[in-house]
Amino acid sequence: MKQILINSEELQVSAAVVENGQLEDFVIERTDTSRLSGSIFKGRIRNLEASLQAAFVDIGTDRNAFLHYWDMLPATQDMLEGDGPAGREPEDAEDPAAEADEPAAAGSPNGIPPAGWLARLKSLLRLPAAGPEPAPPQADSRPRGRSSRRRGRGRRPRRTPFTVEDIPELFKVGYDVLVQVSKGPIGNKGARVTTNLSIPGRYLVLLPSSTHIGVSKKVESHEERARLRGILERLDIPEGMGIICRTVGAGRSEEQFRADLAMLLEAWRALEETARTKPAPCCVYQEPGLPERALRDLLTEDVDEVVTDSKEIADLTTALVGRLSRAERVNVRLYKNPRPLFEHYGLTDQIERIFRRQVELPGGGHICVDETEALIAIDVNSGRNRSGKDHPETILTTNLEAVREVTRQLRLRNLGGLVVIDFIDMRTKKDQITVYRALKDALAQDRARTRVYPISPLGLVEMTRQRETESVRSTVYGPCPYCQGRGLVKSATTMSVEIQRRLQAILQRYRRTSQLRVTVHPTILERLKNEDAALLAGLEAQFGGELSFRGDPALHMEEFRITNAETGGEI
Repeated sequence: MKQILINSEELQVSAAVVENGQLEDFVIERTDTSRLSGSIFKGRIRNLEASLQAAFVDIGTDRNAFLHYWDMLPATQDMLEGDGPAGREPEDAEDPAAEADEPAAAGSPNGIPPAGWLARLKSLLRLPAAGPEPAPPQADSRPRGRSSRRRGRGRRPRRTPFTVEDIPELFKVGYDVLVQVSKGPIGNKGARVTTNLSIPGRYLVLLPSSTHIGVSKKVESHEERARLRGILERLDIPEGMGIICRTVGAGRSEEQFRADLAMLLEAWRALEETARTKPAPCCVYQEPGLPERALRDLLTEDVDEVVTDSKEIADLTTALVGRLSRAERVNVRLYKNPRPLFEHYGLTDQIERIFRRQVELPGGGHICVDETEALIAIDVNSGRNRSGKDHPETILTTNLEAVREVTRQLRLRNLGGLVVIDFIDMRTKKDQITVYRALKDALAQDRARTRVYPISPLGLVEMTRQRETESVRSTVYGPCPYCQGRGLVKSATTMSVEIQRRLQAILQRYRRTSQLRVTVHPTILERLKNEDAALLAGLEAQFGGELSFRGDPALHMEEFRITNAETGGEI
């Protein structure tokens, strides 16, 4: 049985996907912070950095958003299928892609903006603060519109109407531009944005600035892909826009797609109106809150039940389910038990295990997950696993168990960026290929875009996973005020060395100071009174001073004070 559980509290909302009692997906969101990832802003360019090939855009947040020059170019099919904006699903390489709309000459005599993607970009996305508008680079004038789409394989790469080198001339400091947050602020970094916009719906993703039409690559049936392409081609899509059929669109009727498209176009028209009437910086499209996103993205046809402890969310879910096909409808239940929802379903301990460094495997092995600034490191260990007939079989079994748990932990912890997995060394190429294919198959179920490379000669797997927001650990935890986020403090031995070094310097410098009082943390005091007592007595004999020690639990373990016992002054 597969369930979606949504827990609503005053300060946070959590959503969990549970399959046969096991936690498979987990999302958490604070109610006092608005979600940036996926939202669209009318921003103002504040700076252009040629050395970084990037613009910094004021979108109304504490830090200016980072807009790379490559994210200012019209999206090619590779961008749409790989590292596109938030909410867009990757697509298969067989999908037909539209040729780029070529711009007409700037400044039409009748004052009407020239047609094409670049003209729409200038007239809608970019409003110059002052001065004449530069003319865009010229390109060949192929006919525009859907009739110019090239279908089939072997097509030429899609051309863009301008290049990275043209960006500084087309976008000036002070210009307004519509951007979408592709990655929210993480740590000290501001948001990353793109001018290639996308608005996700239940079955479709609307691409306002691209004429691409395609089907999610996770729809594997050739017959179903062909049927969906036919439906998409018959939809009444405005000129210059594109759509992508999401994975959940498989098996849906043309009427359902038309209804979804109508809602998306209505949202786009509201966005355009807001962009025309409000000054920058402002938000023109807000990504829905967690409950609505969870229902939009997680409510698949294999979900049997949605349970929530919020009447408002239950009503929202009922309304959404009512729009689905009869075969797709699920049971919606309002949880009224005083016992917390997640505790009732046995998820509390499973959620706590998300934050542990070590995760046990069924056969006795374990994986260790370490988050760093640069990458996510995952180490696989056999531990007590002896399930195989021989050593190579045990290694293969452990690695296959690790594959399933690693992909699960990536989802649960919302880990992204560069991920390096250190599998147990396998001697045969056959075993390495088996583990690599199992990893690829497991990652195919992940909603986030991933890219994985074969096992290296060192036994490492390098992969990337789409990251839009901070990890669950970063959301729940803050830096430790005691260790400043290092997770470590200096040992008692290290502190003893530092104290003795300081005492020796003081005794050599202040020969007349006969009595010194040292105040330390009680843990350090134990070390000084026992293991290092003879060394401290040697210092007294060598320099003729008198040392006394006191413990103060209010002191940090890495802190100590040395005072003159006669005057009370700190040295």
